[in-house]
Amino acid sequence: MHRLQPLLDPASIAIVGASNNPARIGGMPIAHLTKFGYAGAIYPINPKYQEVFGLRCWPDIEALPAAPDLVVLAIAAPEVLPMLRRCAAKGVRAVIVYAAGFAEEGERGAALQAELAAYVASTDMVVAGPNAMGFANLNTQAHTNFASVFNTAPMQAGTGSVSLLTQSGNVCAAVYAIARRLGVAFSHFINTGNEACVDFAQYLEYLAQDEATDVCIGYIEELRDGARFIAAAEEFARRDKLLILYKAGETDKGSEAVRSHTSALAGDQAIYRAAFRQLDIIQSHDFVQMAQLAHLASYRRRRAGKRVAIITISGALGAILADKFIGAGLEVPTLPAELQQQLRAGIPDYGMVANPVDVTGNVVNDPGFVRTALEALATSDAVDTVVIYAPGYMLDRMAGDLCAVAAAHPRLFVAIDTGAAQSREQLRAGGVPVFEDIGVATAALAPFLLWQQQRQRNRWRALRHQAPPPATALPEVLDEHQCKAVLAASGVPAAPERRARSADEAVAAADALGYPVALKVLSPDIAHKTEAGGVRLHLADGAQVRAAFDQILASARAHAPQARLDGVLVAPMQSGVAELIVGATRDPVFGMALTVGLGGVLTELYQDVSHRLLPVDEAMAADMLAELKAYPLLTGYRGRPPADVDAACAAIAAFSRAVQALGRQVSEAEVNPLLIKASGQGAAMLDALLLAPAD
Repeated sequence: MHRLQPLLDPASIAIVGASNNPARIGGMPIAHLTKFGYAGAIYPINPKYQEVFGLRCWPDIEALPAAPDLVVLAIAAPEVLPMLRRCAAKGVRAVIVYAAGFAEEGERGAALQAELAAYVASTDMVVAGPNAMGFANLNTQAHTNFASVFNTAPMQAGTGSVSLLTQSGNVCAAVYAIARRLGVAFSHFINTGNEACVDFAQYLEYLAQDEATDVCIGYIEELRDGARFIAAAEEFARRDKLLILYKAGETDKGSEAVRSHTSALAGDQAIYRAAFRQLDIIQSHDFVQMAQLAHLASYRRRRAGKRVAIITISGALGAILADKFIGAGLEVPTLPAELQQQLRAGIPDYGMVANPVDVTGNVVNDPGFVRTALEALATSDAVDTVVIYAPGYMLDRMAGDLCAVAAAHPRLFVAIDTGAAQSREQLRAGGVPVFEDIGVATAALAPFLLWQQQRQRNRWRALRHQAPPPATALPEVLDEHQCKAVLAASGVPAAPERRARSADEAVAAADALGYPVALKVLSPDIAHKTEAGGVRLHLADGAQVRAAFDQILASARAHAPQARLDGVLVAPMQSGVAELIVGATRDPVFGMALTVGLGGVLTELYQDVSHRLLPVDEAMAADMLAELKAYPLLTGYRGRPPADVDAACAAIAAFSRAVQALGRQVSEAEVNPLLIKASGQGAAMLDALLLAPAD
């Protein structure tokens, strides 16, 4: 039994602060429990009443005939801790705290919450909240919430398999209401409150193991336990369950609101997006989309992907759908000539057959052709998904053939009906989801189909469970030369260079390496050498090298008088096709995350970067490079020589191994730039940085 079982599937429930008024927070959960038919024992507790909602009301928790699985505290914040002590003494297994006035209300509230958490940690109780709206197990009707949405949204007739998990009570209620209007049937309704003792990841862990949960839709402001979250998300994927999450805090103002609401940082949004993708999580961006995705989830075992064939009876609608799908990241490929010829047999010359396929109104005269066209698209290797747009009456004519083809083939067929087709439920029951709006359909289908594509080729979840590389010791002195040596030991390609502690040594090194050369100050205390005047380029002879040596050291001393100076690095000038930045930083939630982008000032200016959680192999590195807007610069854009992309990918994978091998010895690592030479000529790191964690 999971430790959250008594919290989310209680056999008996007590409500401290019970009320006879269904509008009060002490009365609403009892009203829900009695109205919707909860079969377990219900114990209202309040010395003011003899009876509440027809149930015996008990004067205090000590008077109960047995310890309930779960106690709901509908009392003020100062009364919570004393009552928790009494619950523990009674043998209560789980408690929900409704009260606000804790960490969300400043230092005083934070101190009260810390005291609560410290006490709970000394017990065996599971305590949810504080500042929580409560829960509902819709399969048992165990309502431990004061959510009025259950008075207005239609209650499901049977059991459900979609769980709703949010870090906001109001969001939980809003999404539930929208989803119920769409007919989504729920298993759990959970909002986490302040998460003083039980955080989002622990609830997700429970839902991953819960046999009654097939899909989870959730709202996140901030994760507190990244490792547990990753493990729970992996368990969702392993069990072929779908996880759909909305992450708040995308903008500065959104992050500010998150801090105000939860007293937690919103986190690095780019890293969250990367983590969700690697964990096969669909990231949603609005409540309706979340509800529609929950509906689509029941069709996820059909074969689907991002290459979409569009069938319409209107060329205009085909063009609109193609624009929307392509704009959302899907593909609308031109159909093979043989398939076009097959379709042309039943489509007049003025109808398009390349994709979109405009069957025109002629299908009314030849209804049997619909079956032929659908069969052809169901078996073609050129597409992954088929979307049919037809107004109600036309969709009704096609419904029988569409259901028959869907039954005979695993490919996903989707219908969009902006009319009022009578066959919608027939289609849905036959494995064909139906949408009523083009925009809503696109918003749901695009992330769903991209997720279908991604999860089929997800390498990271298997890669991260492979044995890590052997640990590497970090040198005590972290100057550029030492940093490069550490990274080179893991396979990051290094350029030839020599260190020089005097002008004579610098000239000798330049003579040996060959001119022209570059000189850079060597110091563990100067990370940004250019700002310190510590770089000289294109030095053509010994005289220039000698002068540059003296200038560099003088500039460095003036810029950072306390810095340790260990001479210079001498390296031959290098040329290539492009420069990349390859860096890793320790995210407070997810751990080390890799960033790849264009090197130099362009990275900060254009923010053209790609992110992944470690580890990253060559194939993942290739995907990261392909995501960059500037990727054409590596593939021969406008006559430029193609870059050695394979060498770049090998260098990025080697950098990932190096960072893994260093473990917690580093908080940040960077190669900037990583020079990518022409195809077949390799890559070279021209500068490197490793930072140890601050004490």
